[in-house]
Amino acid sequence: MFEGCRTNLTGITTKIMLTFGCAGLHSLTSLPAQALEVQVSPETPQQGDTISVIVTTDDPNIPPSVTLDSKNYPLFENNGIYRALIPTSPLNSAGKMTLRVQGDNQVSNIGVWLKNRNFPVQRIWLSGKASRPATQIELDRVAAFKKLVTPEKFWQGSFVRPNASSISTGFGVRRYYNGEFASDYYHKGVDYAGGYGSPVIAPAAGKVSLVGKESEGFHVHGNIVGIDHGQGVLSVFMHLQDINVSEGAMVKAGQQIGTIGSTGASTGPHLHWGLYVNEVAVDPVPWRFSVIE
Repeated sequence: MFEGCRTNLTGITTKIMLTFGCAGLHSLTSLPAQALEVQVSPETPQQGDTISVIVTTDDPNIPPSVTLDSKNYPLFENNGIYRALIPTSPLNSAGKMTLRVQGDNQVSNIGVWLKNRNFPVQRIWLSGKASRPATQIELDRVAAFKKLVTPEKFWQGSFVRPNASSISTGFGVRRYYNGEFASDYYHKGVDYAGGYGSPVIAPAAGKVSLVGKESEGFHVHGNIVGIDHGQGVLSVFMHLQDINVSEGAMVKAGQQIGTIGSTGASTGPHLHWGLYVNEVAVDPVPWRFSVIE
């Protein structure tokens, strides 16, 4: 017997119940019921959203799997319930995505429709210090940081605003640099237009896993701090003036980690906050206004 798809307020829930096998109806009393239950939220995501996939199975000895476009996403277990986070970006095509969830010897193919989102276009002109190419040391260290998938989950609840100033550039903006359109680029975060020395705080708890300085070769990122919030969720803070934390330190939500500056490829003082989920830059704003556990 199969129970079909149902919808609740938090997302899409699909439940498949297996109550008999090939032996026929007489096996009902001898075979235990098995259920693969999948909940997806948000129900109608848009480009840049983080999709949460909650999986419940009846067999605790065999972890389930979540796959999208042949890529397996890490699942983390809590009290017998598994959760995977799937990032989306402006580079993802709008339309139907098919999640493949496997568990309890069953496979559930779940259609999720990714909504199109219109992103503005900017023209940026860089010259002098701001136009220097990235160095290999900063590329390597930032790339290594973005690959972190720490088993522990450090954040709790919604994220807080890292700076009190107004937003100057939102997530996902497409850009022309010195007259040339960057086709595979989008603004991978949110910019806050604070003045020199304005405090920057950690939006959520985590471990400081990256500290880099312009003087050490971080020509594009400038003075940078990277916080590992756990389970593939990472924050980067760029163009800082001061850095108030050291690599390896644990920070709490609201703790000051630095101040706003204009180091690296920057045309003026501001904070760039980028949020990465499984190596993809996602929109940080939904993480501030909803709880993604």
